[in-house]
Amino acid sequence: MSKLTTENAFFDLSDYGRPIATFIANKLKGTFVTPVHVTFVFGLCGLLAVYFILNGNYKLAGAFLILKSIIDAVDGTLARLNQKPSYIGRYLDSIFDFVLNAITLTTIGYVTLTPIYLILAAFFALQLQGTLYNYYYVILRTNSVGGDATSQIFERKTPSALHGENQKIVDLLFKIYLIFYGIFDKIIYSFDYSAHKVKTLPKWFMTAVSCYGLGFQLLIMAFLLGLNKPDWIIPFFIGYSALIFVFIAIRRWVIS
Repeated sequence: MSKLTTENAFFDLSDYGRPIATFIANKLKGTFVTPVHVTFVFGLCGLLAVYFILNGNYKLAGAFLILKSIIDAVDGTLARLNQKPSYIGRYLDSIFDFVLNAITLTTIGYVTLTPIYLILAAFFALQLQGTLYNYYYVILRTNSVGGDATSQIFERKTPSALHGENQKIVDLLFKIYLIFYGIFDKIIYSFDYSAHKVKTLPKWFMTAVSCYGLGFQLLIMAFLLGLNKPDWIIPFFIGYSALIFVFIAIRRWVIS
C-alpha cells in the first residue's frame, strides 16, 4: 500500500522491497503484530548485519541489510492497511534508521581501519542524501490529495497524538527525532527553501532522487559487501554526495 496516490506514484529505486513488504503486511493484518513490533524486527536485522560485518561474513551482512530494508517497509504498510497511522511508529522508525546507520558505518570503518573523521564524513553524507530525498518525497506526499500525512515538510512542533497514542511518548520521540535529524533538515531547507511551493514534482525527477533513498543506499552497501569491498563503502558515500547539488540545481532551475 503506497504513501502516494496513483496519480503521483513514481518508480522508486529505494522501494524495491515493497511487493514483499506488502505481502508480509497483508499476512500480519488483523493479527496481534503491530507496526512497532515490525520496527524492532528490522532493528534486529540491522544489528545482525553489523555482527556479520565484524565477523568478516560480508555476503551475509549484505543479505541482512537488504532484509532490513524490506522489513523497514512493512511497518508503515501494516499501519496503513490497519488504518492506524501513528506518530510513534513514524518517529521510532526514523530513530532506528539513524542509529543503525551510525552503527553500521562505524563498524565498516572499524574493520577497514578507516580514520574517524572519514567515518563521520560518510555518516554525515549518508544522512544528508537521505534528507534530500525525504524532503522532496514529503513535499510530493503533502501536495497529493489523499496521500499519507504523518510526515510534515517542516517538522517544527510536536504533533498531537493520534487516537490510541500517548502524547508523552509522541513528545519524547519527536524531541529525539529533532536532535538526530534537525541539522540535516535545516541544511537541505537552506539549499532549496522554495521547493515546497511547487505544485508537483515530476516522476522522472523523483525516480532520479530516489537513488538517495535509504533502501537504495543499503542496496549499494550490500553490493559492495558482496564484492568483498567494505573499504569502498565510506569513500563511495562521501563522493556520492556530489549529486545533491545536481538535484537541487535541477529542482531550482528546471522545475518550478
